[in-house]
Amino acid sequence: MTQPEMPILESPNCPLPIADRGQIVLGHGSGGLMTHDLIRDVFQSRLSNLILNSANDAAKITEAPPGKHLVISTDAHIIFPLFFAGGDIGRLAVCGTVNDVAMLGAEPRFLTATFILEEGFAINELEMVIDSFAEACQEAGVELIAADTKVTEKGKSDKLFISTTGFGWADSNLRIGGEQAKPGDAVIISGPVGNHGVAVAEARGNLGFSSQVRSDIAPLNHMVKALLDAGLDVHVLRDPTRGGLATTLVEIARQSGVNIELDEEKIPVDKPVLKTCELLGLDPLYMANEGKLILILPTNQAEDALRIMRSTLYGEQARLIGQVLEPSKGQIWLKTPFGTTRVLEMLAGEMLPRIC
Repeated sequence: MTQPEMPILESPNCPLPIADRGQIVLGHGSGGLMTHDLIRDVFQSRLSNLILNSANDAAKITEAPPGKHLVISTDAHIIFPLFFAGGDIGRLAVCGTVNDVAMLGAEPRFLTATFILEEGFAINELEMVIDSFAEACQEAGVELIAADTKVTEKGKSDKLFISTTGFGWADSNLRIGGEQAKPGDAVIISGPVGNHGVAVAEARGNLGFSSQVRSDIAPLNHMVKALLDAGLDVHVLRDPTRGGLATTLVEIARQSGVNIELDEEKIPVDKPVLKTCELLGLDPLYMANEGKLILILPTNQAEDALRIMRSTLYGEQARLIGQVLEPSKGQIWLKTPFGTTRVLEMLAGEMLPRIC
């Protein structure tokens, strides 16, 4: 008697069909043999390194090198759906945390993570996420050194949530932060905005048409390192994620107590993103990004910064988009193509919920 064939599932991010390997059950969270098998077969097989393989409940990190200080960032990732054009929750978790550490001028080195799994979640989908997580770690040059898994009852956590913490070293003499923007500084964006928000909206079926837009999820630490290695006087670095470019710049303006003027015609927006936003009545300046950075530094260093950014993998379309003006309570002025000026405020409410 022939055995029935295993059901085949199609992955939106994998060109090959994947055999069904079962589902997460409550026993995977028991701390017993099933937990150990899951950790060994799904996690350690993909994220193996000497520290993680020691199988201790904590990781030992040596003290910061001379002249360095420790930078730490923590984040949680609950995006829906888990897979979308250009990325998934695994890549998002790594890149989002790496970028937050890098935005203080630090070199990201280590991650810890908690994976909250829902009963019934397909193990082959989990493997796809962890493969993506591992690939992003390799690209960013970071290691996962401590991790935990928990299993919730069906209906309690929507397949998978990931919580991460990132660690890195930064030169002690660096003064980079949202409060460091100064009058006369240039404002630069590393590339087109709004792609992540549109890609996720399409994956949810919210558009009603195909936009062909892919998420921009990417680790930006190598770009940051190139800028700092060049000796540029970087004042502010920030990745404009939820709330988009506009909300992030309002935050910076208020932190620094300055006004910022932007030129709308200079802000890069891909045509499919712009078309989609026009059809839906959305503003690309408020759409989420996961692979872009804002750079603010003295105007006389702007051309050098643009040259360096454009030589990196994720900065080819970097643009000078504005300037920092006089001290104030913090406003963003947008010069429109019609010769008018529009004041940008923070995003009110949530344009697209569960975006990262």
